[in-house]
Amino acid sequence: MSPVAQPITLPSDGDHSGRDLGEQELELVRQVLATGTLFSPKGTYVARLEKDFAARYGVAHATACSSGSAAVHCAVAAINPNPGDEIITTPITDMGALTAILYQGAIPVFCDVDPDSYNVTAETIACRITKRTRAVVVTHLFGIPCEMDPIMDLCNERGIPVIEDCAQAFDATYKGKPVGTFGKIGCFSFQQGKHMTTGEGGMVIADDPARERRMFLFVNKAWGYGDKNADHYFLAPNYRINEITGAVALAQLAKLSGVVARRRASAARFTAKIVDIPGIMPQKRPHHCDPVYWKYCVNVDESKTGVGLTEIAAGMRAAGIFAAPRYIGKPAFECQIFRDKVTFGTSSWPYTDASRAGLPPVDYDRNNFPGSIKALSQVLVIPWNEFYTDEHVEYIADQLHAAVLQGVPAK
Repeated sequence: MSPVAQPITLPSDGDHSGRDLGEQELELVRQVLATGTLFSPKGTYVARLEKDFAARYGVAHATACSSGSAAVHCAVAAINPNPGDEIITTPITDMGALTAILYQGAIPVFCDVDPDSYNVTAETIACRITKRTRAVVVTHLFGIPCEMDPIMDLCNERGIPVIEDCAQAFDATYKGKPVGTFGKIGCFSFQQGKHMTTGEGGMVIADDPARERRMFLFVNKAWGYGDKNADHYFLAPNYRINEITGAVALAQLAKLSGVVARRRASAARFTAKIVDIPGIMPQKRPHHCDPVYWKYCVNVDESKTGVGLTEIAAGMRAAGIFAAPRYIGKPAFECQIFRDKVTFGTSSWPYTDASRAGLPPVDYDRNNFPGSIKALSQVLVIPWNEFYTDEHVEYIADQLHAAVLQGVPAK
């Protein structure tokens, strides 16, 4: 293959070119404005969204909230850890999924990932479990499901609740079952680049009425709306969304199946076009899953490409494809907040909670995370959205071929 001489402009999920937004959203927003009720506890659109979202996932309860970060915070609050308890999670994720743990007085304990899928596994989780483990957060990174059966077997055997972070994995399935329905709580994000968007927003789902009740209260400053003798029952923020956001989300939810189907179809075409590139291997996935491609990721084996990951990314970016090497600059445990335990004032709480006296320090040593280090050293993240045509897919594949083949010796 040879690169296209004239770069083409790709649809972007940062604007209307790559986002399925239109008349349906406008009509529902008009309806909300016509009611004059924007406050969701007094309106109907957020309630309809929650009902429809729960039905889509076959669960009893769904609660909307202000962001994907808020969704993880709600989930952690529903688990209700004690100060100094530990929650196992991945070091390759957004910071919003990690600070929620600290805000609830618990400590993030990072486990390693499979270097080719970038996801946590039962094996990497098992070696991080201690007597203080209160929950495990699994993140279905880039829309590729984790290997859920062994994870659930491990955590169920130990009595440890699982929280699923599905911010990048709307409608992804594992053995025919949607991710977000394996653990006790599923968390979703409506941020600008997600499969459905309201700019910012989120959702939590659960079958357990007690946990769902706590999440509903947590979103509402723990005020018992509808209770006979309502009160603020515990410490909680305001994570509500308004009726306009709910209306946009309702329209987006109705489009979700089409959005996911188009992403899957274009990703399948792309996979077929890059199979022959030396040193390039798509992100590993369980055989019995159906991913949804928030982004399209490949592993780059520089010993076979003959050209570095950074150079490949630079070549693609020069062609207008904003590919990102390594996804995040470093694993989360090397960020200052965790390295220096920068939490509340100068206290380092909850790391310094008295209940942890006599326990060994929390391990954030990079030498114990070889899978994570390798994953970040080899992953190339290629932007993806539902408006990629065959021409776009062909163009991206051609540019990846060209960026790699510049370093492969001629035979």
